[in-house]
Amino acid sequence: MAEADVIDTLRHTTAWFRAYYDSYVIPLALWPGLWRWIESKQHQSQSTGPGWLYRKAAKPLSRYLRDYAPDAVIATEVGACELAALCKRQSGAGFALVGVELMDFNRAWIQPEVDLFLTTHEDLGAELVSAGAVPSRVITTGQPIDPAFVSLAPRATVREKLGVKKDAVQILVTLGSQGFGRPELILQEILKVPQPVQAVMVTGRNRRVQERLRKYCERLPQVRVLGWVNNMHEWMQASDLMISKPGGGTLNEGFACGLPMLAFNPLPGNEERTCRWIEKWEAGIWIRKSEDLAPTLTSLLSDRSRLEALRAKVSKLARPYAARDGAQAVMKLLAERAKAR
Repeated sequence: MAEADVIDTLRHTTAWFRAYYDSYVIPLALWPGLWRWIESKQHQSQSTGPGWLYRKAAKPLSRYLRDYAPDAVIATEVGACELAALCKRQSGAGFALVGVELMDFNRAWIQPEVDLFLTTHEDLGAELVSAGAVPSRVITTGQPIDPAFVSLAPRATVREKLGVKKDAVQILVTLGSQGFGRPELILQEILKVPQPVQAVMVTGRNRRVQERLRKYCERLPQVRVLGWVNNMHEWMQASDLMISKPGGGTLNEGFACGLPMLAFNPLPGNEERTCRWIEKWEAGIWIRKSEDLAPTLTSLLSDRSRLEALRAKVSKLARPYAARDGAQAVMKLLAERAKAR
């Protein structure tokens, strides 16, 4: 029987470090070009921050790990992996360290204390290996997503449940959990499309954006505005296309539903790199300029065979059992270590 504890790593660091770690939102919001430069430097560095600073910040985490004495530590973010590797190095602890690379390759993932890397796609695994990771420690299991995406109801059933017209083109617009993005601009472009479409805009937890959009759409019966939803798997299953910031979780959930992404307004750095993967894998289209959105939609909807071919390619990227496969890989690693001892 396995016991697991899911923690926010930052809550086990010093208060000043938490402020430091979250400070990236300042240049991201005020000077995106500066953040792009900072992130590009971090992307190719052996560490995302100064070693002395991480050593001081990691003391509470070291105490937690010492008291909890885990057999394995699974890190799903590069900074968390660095901190866990540092604790393991300084204390000589024997836990297995697993890095789960969720569409965010960074050279700092490659710490000698990492025993196993779980990657989203073979191309991301190849990046790790080319940067110095031991090939035998890198396996591709996919990105863990909600179990609801494993057993999806038939598309026609879901569309009827959600009130989507049988033959309508349904466009899903997701603004992330915090409702960031440029929703009015996206909506203006959708309304330029000559073909009849329905759209649903999911604003996440941002009530201000939700209310603003609802007022904006009062006279647009073909547009629905939702806040936080617990059935994203159904909205994705019911839709023909998704317009979204290219977050790794959203992208991989779309894979499970065969839902192509029109990636729009990516954050500088990692999300821009994700857009390049989207294009390479033919999982969607990177919309670099807002004025390209309406023509791209028009072109896809004018040739439904092209859209269906795109959906078929996306479906081949699906790994709905990624969480199970990743857990099995971790348990196999622990069994091998126990046998070696």
